[in-house]
Amino acid sequence: MKSSVNVTKNVAKPTLLPGTLRRVHHVALNVKDIQASRWFYGEMLGLRELTGNEIPATLRSLSKSGKVANFVTPDGLILDLFAEPELSPPDPDPTREFTRANHIGFDIHPKYFDRAVEVLRQHHVPISHGPVSRPTGRGVYFYDPDGFLIEIRCDPAVEES
Repeated sequence: MKSSVNVTKNVAKPTLLPGTLRRVHHVALNVKDIQASRWFYGEMLGLRELTGNEIPATLRSLSKSGKVANFVTPDGLILDLFAEPELSPPDPDPTREFTRANHIGFDIHPKYFDRAVEVLRQHHVPISHGPVSRPTGRGVYFYDPDGFLIEIRCDPAVEES
């Protein structure tokens, strides 16, 4: 009697090397009351609110209309607060505390961006949208295993001379 065994070869898929992601670029939070949150992060916690041309170009119109506020931490991390007045109350289940967050954005050097997107695709990571190109750079949005939205983004590529 001959047995049939299904043998699948483990083919190594590429991964990003340690150190490829350089830093957390920004954290974006949905907030119910933008004014209360601006006070909390700006006054109580002492974060500096971005103004004028410091505000990313893609967010200036939202900032002027009171729908977003941008802060910077002393180490340069940007905290974006997005007004969501109809936001449901936090989930009482502490294992779901991420429900107030929008996404975390990781910065990557432009020369590694396409490779990062390919790695995500080869690992069948669910991509929400992107890659997208903007005047401020390129980005791709995808979900972690818990369904939390993550972004890998880069500044516009600069020709080296």
